[in-house]
Amino acid sequence: MQFLKTLFWVVAAVIAVVFALRNWTPVTINLWAGLQADIKLPVLVLGALLIGFLPPYALHRGTKWHMRRRIETMERNIAVQIPTAPETQAPAAASLSTEA
Repeated sequence: MQFLKTLFWVVAAVIAVVFALRNWTPVTINLWAGLQADIKLPVLVLGALLIGFLPPYALHRGTKWHMRRRIETMERNIAVQIPTAPETQAPAAASLSTEA
């Protein structure tokens, strides 16, 4: 599986390099107040990709961080609420689990 993942990224990188080499032309962007900027097309495409990718990625990471904190809090609360079993009951519980 790791080979396929690596192969995918190598093919994607080769396609990106071929695209960049074949389209290395300046593009004029009209900004505000008559200001214009000349930028190479692959740089513009990469910038647009990052502008579209970063906000959802930041939202995903923030949600993942928040959920991880909630899970850790719940696990701590459960650990506090469940008393530890006495030593005399541990072998009996182990024998019941092996019979099933």
